[in-house]
Amino acid sequence: MKSEITISELAKLMHVSVHQIRYFEEKGILDPAYIDHNQYRMYGMDQIYQLSHILLLRKLGVPVQAIKECLTSYTAEQYQELFRTSLHEIELELQRLSQLKQFINKVVHEQQNFHTQTSPYPINQRSLTYLTHWMDLDASSLISAKQVAQHTEQLPNLFELDVHYLIKASGKSSMYLESTLPTDYSLPEGNYLTMQCLLHHDDELDPIIEQFYKYAASQAYDVIGPLLIIEKSYLSLFAGDKLHYELQILINPLPTSKGE
Repeated sequence: MKSEITISELAKLMHVSVHQIRYFEEKGILDPAYIDHNQYRMYGMDQIYQLSHILLLRKLGVPVQAIKECLTSYTAEQYQELFRTSLHEIELELQRLSQLKQFINKVVHEQQNFHTQTSPYPINQRSLTYLTHWMDLDASSLISAKQVAQHTEQLPNLFELDVHYLIKASGKSSMYLESTLPTDYSLPEGNYLTMQCLLHHDDELDPIIEQFYKYAASQAYDVIGPLLIIEKSYLSLFAGDKLHYELQILINPLPTSKGE
């Protein structure tokens, strides 16, 4: 009874395809123990171990073209460095996946809140938030693609961020991004009157802002600080060709509604 196995048996044992084993043979990194009189490729324990090493190196990201060198000339120290490098790359990928998970949870949470809110003008508690200045806009100008391109060198994921527009009394606005570290500008903790809206164009914001202030006045809210407009481009994904904005303004203290 032969102690070797056929290529199909080897493929089943190692959970790979016959095509993959043939590919490794074409690249010169795996040979059968022998070819029998029926022209069947036969494989023994040496080939099983060799294939297991090949598959492990592929898991570590070693290109097929470099595996032969690894198997024939690598020292123990070189293999250790290979594993350390692979481990570092895995840690970076885990970090990327963790950040992606946080972002997805944020999108799902905010989208659900948008559709389930019971009032068009909720008052939300906001914790102290640090903002980093990004760019300034004139009162009469809209942001252009050229301006964005000139200010995104350090922002690979700009459209996954909340872009904060601070509207000043002069009508000019400054654009900020949230920061995890203390900065020169911060939004104080407190109660913020809030309104979310979906618009086709930025220039549709003016009547929305006027409506927002009229509501605040009708409720006798003590409004302090500049108007904050937050662009959430990632939520615009759910709204077809519309842009998603959230208006916020600090009210202090929380007033008693008229008629109470």
